[in-house]
Order: sequence, then C-alpha cells, then structure tokens
Amino acid sequence: MTTGVLYQDAFLLTYSNQNSDFFAYQVGLASVGSSWGDATRATMTGTTRADGLCVTAGSSFPVQAVYPPRTMRIGESGYTTTATAPGASGICTTWWDVTYTVAGYTPASISLGMNDIRCDNAVGGYLQNPVRVGCVVPWYPAPVYYDSSRNPTLADHVRQAQASGLPGGTVTAPLYRSTDAAVERTNRRLACGNPPSIPGKNCDEYPLATTYNGLSAGGSLRSFPGCNISAPSGSGPLGASACMIAEGDNHAQGGIMSGFYYWERVLDWDPFVVTVL
Repeated sequence: MTTGVLYQDAFLLTYSNQNSDFFAYQVGLASVGSSWGDATRATMTGTTRADGLCVTAGSSFPVQAVYPPRTMRIGESGYTTTATAPGASGICTTWWDVTYTVAGYTPASISLGMNDIRCDNAVGGYLQNPVRVGCVVPWYPAPVYYDSSRNPTLADHVRQAQASGLPGGTVTAPLYRSTDAAVERTNRRLACGNPPSIPGKNCDEYPLATTYNGLSAGGSLRSFPGCNISAPSGSGPLGASACMIAEGDNHAQGGIMSGFYYWERVLDWDPFVVTVL
C-alpha cells in the first residue's frame, strides 16, 4: 500500500578552476507541490564519495526536512586532485548519496553522480607563466577567439573555411587537439607544403595543424578566391583549407593558440571550438 509519494527537482552543479587543484560539486533538491502523504514528512541528508585521482576535502549536507515545497535544500562537497606530479593527468568521478527517512518506514536513498572532472599538471609553462595544477570538464569544447578587427585576414580565412563545412565552429563539431609532432608535420606539409612566395604573407591552414582534423585524417585541400592557393573551393567536413594571409596575422595565431592551450588546459584529443568575432 502506497502511503505517500515525494517528487523533487534535482539541480547539479560542478565548478573547477584551470589554476587550482580544488573543485566542488553542489546538489540542490527542491520538493514539488504534487507530493503527498507520509513522504512529505521525510527528512533527508547526504554523504559524498569520489573515485579516481582525487580525495574529498570536505562536505556538508545536514539533515533537512523535504517540505515545504519549492524550497531548495543544498549539499556542498569539495575535492582536491592527486594528479599533481609533473606530467600527471587524472579523472575524478563524484557522487552525492542522499538518504530519506520517515519515522516508521525503511529509509530510502538515491545516488546523484556528476560529470567527470579532469585535473592535470601536464600543460607545462607558457612564457612567464608557471607550471601549475588545474581542473577542467574534459568533454567541454572550450572556445578560442579570433578577432576580425585585430587579425582580419586570419579571421576571414577561418570564417570561409567553417562556412564551407569544415569543423570547429560549433560544440557539436569541434576540433580535437593533437600533440603528435608527426600529425602536425603531415597537416602542414599537405596544406602548406608548397605555397607561393608573396611578400608579407604566410600560408595558413584550417583546421589547425595542431589538430587531428587536418589532412592527416584524409580528404582534400580546398581554398577560396583571393587566397592565392591553387586548389578547388570544396565543401564538407573532411579535408582542410589553405590561404595566404598577412604574416602578422599568421604569427599572432601562434601566440593565440599557445596561450589558449595553456590557459584552458587543452590536452591531446581534447575538443575545442574556434569562434570568429
């Protein structure tokens, strides 16, 4: 015989910092007014657990009444990574185990798992910026921005390349970083191995040579009017484009990407997107 039913909305939030070995997982539970009977007299509390290269740094989810409805009950937990040695990288998976108790009934429980967090000390230093440990959501494609007002020829090439169907413009079709030097060399050779000699201009390839999306993955070379590259226009997600762009824009791109890979902790096979402003 059912003597009551509890309905709740669950809100799960994780937050980390690219420059810190600490991250947190917050759970919020709010009862819905359609709940009824003895279940609305329940109290709840929670405990946290973690698996992987991390340890729990503290948590709080005190015993709280599930009612009145539309009142958020919060649990907060923190963790630190153990992937701190130079070159280390590791995943941490976390849960909140929430237990519901009503006098006279057997307690009930649910487990609320959160997306994995990856922490590492693998990106090295960048210019005057130090080697440091940090944590990110590994599946999230972080955006790197190309400014049309600062680097117009670079931005124009990327805009045309993405419009032709090459990936990297959306989170559903990102680029994937490569740290394999052989892949980078192959991408550069096939896209820009024999560019024309034009004073003040360099050959730019898209997708970037430092990704697994370039010509090393197959497809053919394409280009666009005004790019001074002998290749058909082409379309679709496979292949790469090449364009002669201003030398200053080409050099700026190298700095933009080095800084982006460092600050956003983009490792081998990590997704990212290129956004043209």
